[in-house]
Amino acid sequence: GAPGDVNSNVLVARSTGDAQLDKAVWQWLSWDKNQKTKEQIESLLQNGKHKELRDRLCCRLTFGTAGLRSAMGAGFCYINDLTIIQSTQGIYKYLERNFSDFKQRGFVVGYDTRGQVTSNCSSKKLAKLTAAVLLAKDVHVYFFSTYVPTPFVPYAVRQLGAVAGVMITASHNRKEDNGYKVYWENGAQITSPHDKEIIKCIEECVEPWNGSWNENLVDTSPLRQDPLKKICDSYVEDLTKICYHRELNMQTSLKFVHTSFHGVGHDYVQLAFRAFGFQPPIPVPEQKDPDPDFSTVKCPNPEEGESVLELSLRLAEKEGARVVVATDPDADRLAVAEQQENGCWKVFTGNELAGLFGWWMFSRWKESCSQDADMRNVYMLATTVSSKILRAIALKEGFQFEETLPGFKWIGNRVKNLLDDGKEVLFAFEESIGFMCGTSVLEKDGVSAAVVIAEMATYLQGQSLTLAQKLLDIYETYGYHISKTSYFLCYDPPTIKRIFERLRNFDGPQSYPKCCGIYNILHVRDITTGYDSSQLNKKSVLPLSKSSQMITFTFQNGCVATLRSSGTEPKIKYYAEMCALPGHSDRSVLEEELQKLIEALIENFLEPDRNGLTWRSA
Repeated sequence: GAPGDVNSNVLVARSTGDAQLDKAVWQWLSWDKNQKTKEQIESLLQNGKHKELRDRLCCRLTFGTAGLRSAMGAGFCYINDLTIIQSTQGIYKYLERNFSDFKQRGFVVGYDTRGQVTSNCSSKKLAKLTAAVLLAKDVHVYFFSTYVPTPFVPYAVRQLGAVAGVMITASHNRKEDNGYKVYWENGAQITSPHDKEIIKCIEECVEPWNGSWNENLVDTSPLRQDPLKKICDSYVEDLTKICYHRELNMQTSLKFVHTSFHGVGHDYVQLAFRAFGFQPPIPVPEQKDPDPDFSTVKCPNPEEGESVLELSLRLAEKEGARVVVATDPDADRLAVAEQQENGCWKVFTGNELAGLFGWWMFSRWKESCSQDADMRNVYMLATTVSSKILRAIALKEGFQFEETLPGFKWIGNRVKNLLDDGKEVLFAFEESIGFMCGTSVLEKDGVSAAVVIAEMATYLQGQSLTLAQKLLDIYETYGYHISKTSYFLCYDPPTIKRIFERLRNFDGPQSYPKCCGIYNILHVRDITTGYDSSQLNKKSVLPLSKSSQMITFTFQNGCVATLRSSGTEPKIKYYAEMCALPGHSDRSVLEEELQKLIEALIENFLEPDRNGLTWRSA
């Protein structure tokens, strides 16, 4: 037969000499209706590339800290039309089991602006296929008519009373990647056991159902609704609940520059600024419109700091704007830079911004709360690898502080439980510039964070203070918290595993290190195994996270350092922080101590030369 004829392929497929691979190839070629990805597999087959075929076809996508995330392209462990259809079929099965009113209550689908021409794959197309699977099964689908920020999906799930929702995005990952983020009816990302159960359901129905490929259903089905206007209006109305100084905002002479990093943020940040009474921020023209190639930045992650903020800082200088806000491509994270007296720019870390947000959200709450408000019912949260600055503020001011595992899914679910218990949550964050101001969205939100920072800067200007000066003031009041977060690249999972296993058997079997270079270790907590030397029963109070590596060391000098493997990228991340009590304000001494400890940590525990780790390029 001709090369496009399935039967001829099956004959070739049999000759790989590997029954499991033959079956996977046969499945792919009979199920995939995307010409481009189907051709990628055919061509590998014809060129005898069996190892690559095995890599692409003999493993499946799994749920990490942010749902399914992988490169776009052909294969069962990549993001493509077929794997998105399979995942959605599994979710349909799972929701049908869990909710008798699933079809009436419906499902939300949103998407960002990513895409890859060579695989004929885009976030919007994947979203249409997600919707098609459900519409073909008579489920009500709320499908956004245009791209939206990630937080709009969990927000819509709660607003519309849907049973769940999916956002097609890979956030700030490299341009080759895409992903599939699942939110439950409570408006928070799914956690265990839902993720494991969904994977089981996906494996039960891998063959596409009849209507699953019909991406035109979103345009023709009466069960499809566009929630865009309703959700935008309602979001803006909820946003104004955390606006405290509208008059000041309307009169301010401060100018702001906003970059949306070639992603979804532009329209929504403009909308948010107007809702707070501001003039709209000045957009960075080259980065304002969606571009799946992210052509003006080496990587679309605003966390990388000054190197990727180049265009926005130059524009701000030209326009006389003192503050720059940057949302990542799906607008759930926020980076902030401020021009200092000497003309240099300070790019704040996530931990520094949290100090500012924590002070702000608490002081605004205190000014506007009723006389009989009980501080013991007021909460702030952070992930365990984030700065302990909120803990310091909470101790001094008398409200509650709680920690969760890394990943906003843990924060969202915990906040929902606190709200259900009648508690009030003012703010939550993770150090990787993810902030949640207020509780109308149970997810990090760069849009609301951007406008809250603008209001804070405006208010502080009225007191002749900059954000950077206020931050120092916060440290003077609550104690210096100096932290550093960075990472190494490691593309070899066994090496990562070996590094962590060495730490678990450092001075012999099952014995963790007692010191790191000259620094004595007081306590060790291992989230992967559930061990915590500081607890009486030696068990960690945070839930186990077997699938990822994570160990935290508490040193005698007050430093806390964590090593962990990333849930979304080939990285080993390290986090270290020195916390001083109020009044111990020699910052340079603390910084020097932290730097030396980090060097010892890298040299003794990560051994980058021996393990072939790539340093993060500065």
